[in-house]
Amino acid sequence: MGSGGLELPPGDEGHEGNSADVPPGTVSLARPMETTSIGPELDWDADAWREVRTRAQRAGRAYIWLNLVEQRLRAVVAAVLRPIYEPVHGDEWVIAAAGPAGQEWVQRAVAVREVSRRKGYLLDPADDNVLSFLTLPQLRELMVQHWPCFEPYVDDRRDVELALDELEVTRNVVSRNRALSEAVLNQAERASARLLDALGAGGDVPSARRLPVDAVEDLVGDRYADVVAVHPDRVRLLRQFPAEDIFGGARRLDAVGIGLNLLVQNFSGRRLVRLAEAGCRVRLLFLNPASSAVKRRERELGMKRGELSRAVEMNILHMRRVRSRLRDPDAFQIQVYDETPRFSAYLVDGDGADGVAVVQSYLRRSRGMEAPVLVLRNGSRVVKSNEKDEGVDSGLFPTYREEFETTWVDSRPVS
Repeated sequence: MGSGGLELPPGDEGHEGNSADVPPGTVSLARPMETTSIGPELDWDADAWREVRTRAQRAGRAYIWLNLVEQRLRAVVAAVLRPIYEPVHGDEWVIAAAGPAGQEWVQRAVAVREVSRRKGYLLDPADDNVLSFLTLPQLRELMVQHWPCFEPYVDDRRDVELALDELEVTRNVVSRNRALSEAVLNQAERASARLLDALGAGGDVPSARRLPVDAVEDLVGDRYADVVAVHPDRVRLLRQFPAEDIFGGARRLDAVGIGLNLLVQNFSGRRLVRLAEAGCRVRLLFLNPASSAVKRRERELGMKRGELSRAVEMNILHMRRVRSRLRDPDAFQIQVYDETPRFSAYLVDGDGADGVAVVQSYLRRSRGMEAPVLVLRNGSRVVKSNEKDEGVDSGLFPTYREEFETTWVDSRPVS
């Protein structure tokens, strides 16, 4: 019986609303639809997940750069302004440095600090100061207001301000978790690198001139030994790391492989001559085109008989022509080996801490152009996660360098 005195029918099929057996005065209830879903579709398809992952990756990279810049700028501001204001104003030196023009935002930072204290958000006692709660634009304002104090330490104010202007777009996008385009991310990375360099915190890795240290590598490089990049094939390698960037300006070049196509076909003979004349010492190790190992490799790749050996011969002849044009042919050595080829390696400045190597393993059914590529940086890890590891050389670079030297000793010179 309903609240209005009307009888509600039972839910079985024998008492439908249009049934003749329904007693008078009965109210019919509509059955719920069993096949139709109610409400919006909440699941994400593969494209949606791909999009959010891309957003997260870009935002993460941008955040690392912004965090590095903000920490460095905070340290610079403290180093320059604290000795001026702290002797007079004590712990309130930041408030005094902000002056009347900055009263609003500095008082906001003070309030945020107090809230963080009460709620237990200050996990590190070193952050319990007003300076740690200033944002990037506020730190910039302190620098601009006191530019005569910073001028002896920073070369060009305009460069610093332009870099901070470029970062402001990225900072707003990341802080609000909005989509960050690849172009804006690249601009932010370049601006951050310039700014860190201007503030005296540029990369101290010698090979950064040839292969710039990435912010992610700088933070988590110890997770991957000395591998700084992995490319699915040589085409993608050259798209990101052109041959001119790899070999240009080298003072030493050691290469071992079958035909050394990465060097021979992507770096002109004229450039090699200039490189050698500028003092670069070159050692090239080709697989002997007359060896049985070449024939086995041809069968693996399904090539015609003699096709690979002729290609290797052509590359050796080309390098011999380059050597013949040098005033000091001893600076450009060419040798061949007869062992089974296991990898190709191009070691640039491999005898020093600024070395970079490009390494590929030989796969049974893939040509060198199609094989995955590792880019290595010499000097073991960029960042060491434990001080006990200071003397540990755990990178891959020394392994390939040793393999090259061993093979070189067992090889024969090409006249």
